[in-house]
Amino acid sequence: MQGDAAKQRLSLILLHARKAMIATFVLSAVLNVLLLSGSLYMMLVYDMVLPSNSIPTLVGCAILVLVAYAFQGVLDYIRSRVLLHFSAAVDVDLSGDVHRLMSIMARTQTQMDSLQPMRDLDQLRQFLAGPGPSALVDLPWMLFFIIILFLLHPYLGIAVLIGGAILVFLTFLTERLTSEKNQKLMALAGARQMVADITRRHAEPISALGMEGRIAARWQIASGQFLAAQEKLNAIANSLSNLTKILRMVLQSGVLTVGALLVMEQQASGGVIFASSILSSRALAPVEAAIANWRGFVGARQGWARLKSLILAMPEVPSADMLPRPDTLMEAEDVTLGPPGTDRLTVQGVKFGLRAGEGLAILGPSGCGKSTLVRALAGIWPLKSGAVRLDNADLMQWPPDILGRYIGYLPQNVELIAGTVAENIARFDPDAASEDIIKAARLAGVHDLILHLPDGYNTQVGPDGRALSGGQRQRIGLARALYGDPFLIILDEPNSNLDAQGEEALASAIADVRARGAIVIAVAHRPSLLASVDLVLLMKEGKSIAFGPKEKLVGNLLQDGRQERPKAAAV
Repeated sequence: MQGDAAKQRLSLILLHARKAMIATFVLSAVLNVLLLSGSLYMMLVYDMVLPSNSIPTLVGCAILVLVAYAFQGVLDYIRSRVLLHFSAAVDVDLSGDVHRLMSIMARTQTQMDSLQPMRDLDQLRQFLAGPGPSALVDLPWMLFFIIILFLLHPYLGIAVLIGGAILVFLTFLTERLTSEKNQKLMALAGARQMVADITRRHAEPISALGMEGRIAARWQIASGQFLAAQEKLNAIANSLSNLTKILRMVLQSGVLTVGALLVMEQQASGGVIFASSILSSRALAPVEAAIANWRGFVGARQGWARLKSLILAMPEVPSADMLPRPDTLMEAEDVTLGPPGTDRLTVQGVKFGLRAGEGLAILGPSGCGKSTLVRALAGIWPLKSGAVRLDNADLMQWPPDILGRYIGYLPQNVELIAGTVAENIARFDPDAASEDIIKAARLAGVHDLILHLPDGYNTQVGPDGRALSGGQRQRIGLARALYGDPFLIILDEPNSNLDAQGEEALASAIADVRARGAIVIAVAHRPSLLASVDLVLLMKEGKSIAFGPKEKLVGNLLQDGRQERPKAAAV
């Protein structure tokens, strides 16, 4: 069933967490017992060594306490390494799901920050690798030290118990005051990141069109809101942390005062004064540490909750490739969808079918849903209803990495990935053969162009392919779409940036892939592309108004290389 695999992965992580926490608890138990060594040493020095003036006793006690301190250091180091390895294991276990979440959210959640899962994972890992878990595990041992103080004298135990109750109340107060504000801070951080991404991705038009000041104003507003929320949260956390420190010092002095009164009343020895002061400090230190790390704990808990809900909601990837390579038929059955994250439907009830070797041009006025439809046909945007099938199998029945081998996609705005030209053509397949890369480049008519680049196929394309011209990016993007001989090739305005030579190469590529039995679907705005297809789908206002042979539907659009308006719809 859907979600079972995700539940198993999360259950495995929780199992690892339990094992790590058990190991941490055992180490903490030994550590907290060893922490008594300092208090015992002080009591022995004041109550035994000083009255007896015995140097051997002092040396023996000093050696014992040094050995105890050495064990404390080793065990504390082991505990920190256990938590560090556990945090790294959590990152490894979740990194695949987090990357897939970012991809899905970027494609399907236009109103959400797709980088939030990565930030949640980073926050979770940083908390687990830091002092926060140790502070929480040490927290129950406060009762152990209070019991020891009761054994020294009930008044000492009562004093520390009252102080401990106050500090525990401050811990819960910290939770109440910071939980909601921390969640708001994360939302504002996402909004701030989105403005930063706008500046990064659209730097050229922002500069050319004189929008830098306006975008900067949006950035300052988003940044100001984030900083204001962060300042409020830090103010609360720091105030409570400082109050805790002051109360702990007051309580420590109070315990010292109670101890002095007990000595004066001859109800305790002199060593008890100093031992009780150290023990009270140790009893309350975990509370102080917990409050200091509470913000990290709240953030990690909220991040885990978000990751858990998103991972469980992700569609399951088919566990194995049980289907043969498609080679016969592609069908769109009542395809209905709209932009992700909205309720608006820009494509409604589109249906058609294509057989191997056929070519289809999708025509229609701007805003009629052509690009939305091809995103659905490529499996990029989720459908509201209907299905897209290859050889009668829904696209969702294939694992994404396997399905990608059968689909070639050229988006309207071609953005290459930072890397070499060869890596982009090969879709970053580490096992790609050079002959297959060159074959795709030749098929796209871009081989000679690549050879004239500074480093040929090893030329770096830069972020988003910005080291290349628009035409170069489009032709290399076409080679990427043709790599691996896919069965379904989807081209969204493939000739928008091409010159005459590029259009000739495009027409030749379409003819070649159709000849080997591939299906080609292209959004066409130029009549030259119509010569390469035999079928036309006319769209208007998100609906299919005609589907059939191009000679019947477009007629004189093929004459003189001019594009005119057919009676059914505008091209």
